[in-house]
Formats: sequence, C-alpha cells, structure tokens
Amino acid sequence: MIIKTKKFQFDKNQYIKFAMLNIAREWWWAWLVPAAVLLIPVFYKDTLGWSIFIALLLIVLYLLFWFIQFTAVTQLEQSKLLFERLRYEIDSRAIKVMKTDKEGFIIEWNKIQRVEKKKEGFLFVLSKAQFLYFPFDVFQGEQSVKLLETILKRKNLLVGHKKSEETAVV
Repeated sequence: MIIKTKKFQFDKNQYIKFAMLNIAREWWWAWLVPAAVLLIPVFYKDTLGWSIFIALLLIVLYLLFWFIQFTAVTQLEQSKLLFERLRYEIDSRAIKVMKTDKEGFIIEWNKIQRVEKKKEGFLFVLSKAQFLYFPFDVFQGEQSVKLLETILKRKNLLVGHKKSEETAVV
C-alpha cells in the first residue's frame, strides 16, 4: 500500500525552528559549559558578575552560531530542493520524493534516524540539519495517517514507541 501526499512546501521558518530544537536536544552537553562557568565564583571570590556575563555570552553566541548556520541552509543552492513544492509517496520500502511525475529521488528508511509525531504532523529526522515534515493535512485522509504510523512502528522509528518483545512459548 502506497501513501501519497498532496504537493506541499516545507516552510523555511519552520525548518529553522525544528533544527534549533533538534540541535538543543542532540548537543545537550554543550549547555554544561555555561553551567561550569557559573561555578567559577565557588572557587574564586568576586567573580560572580564576570561569570554570569561570560555564561550569558556563551549561550547567546552558541544560539546565534546555530541560527546563522540553519538560516544559511535555507539560502544555499544545494538545499534548494528541500524547500520546493514536492509530493511524496511512502511505502514500507522507501520514501519517494517527487518533484514532478517523472523527476524525483528515493530516501531509504535506513537514512532516517527517528520520527516524531507532533501536534500538527510527522517530523522525520535524517540528520542534525536535514528533516522531512509532513503536516497531517497533506495526507489523503485519516487512513493514510494511521497507515504511516503503522509503518513507522514496524520500522521502530516513531519516538516514544518501543517494539514489543515477542515471547516464544516453549
């Protein structure tokens, strides 16, 4: 069974939001650096003001660095295809990304790290900066959404879903 979507475009602002949240989740340990800087006043007197300033500066620079990176991705020629109006065909073998009826490419399931079911759609995470986003309204109905969810559970890609262990009766 093939799940077909309507033609739609991934919003650049939504991409930046998802990418920033993903980087905050995957690089959680980077937040330990400003926390460590805030511990300096424990060992050295009269450094509270400086440590707070440096910690805040590190946080702002870190967020600004990633924001600039992800904003640049939306402007690059190489990633232009990510933000064009595309149609998708999803089945248990792969995801076909179709620019036209004859032009497109295939994304294998093993390229997808995880899938998050959000309030308004599915977010497929391919890497730190590559995503596919499928709002629920691009599917041909509720059955398509349920079928996609079933495929994702079988592939063990849906976040929060653990594959149940089968017990053998001896």
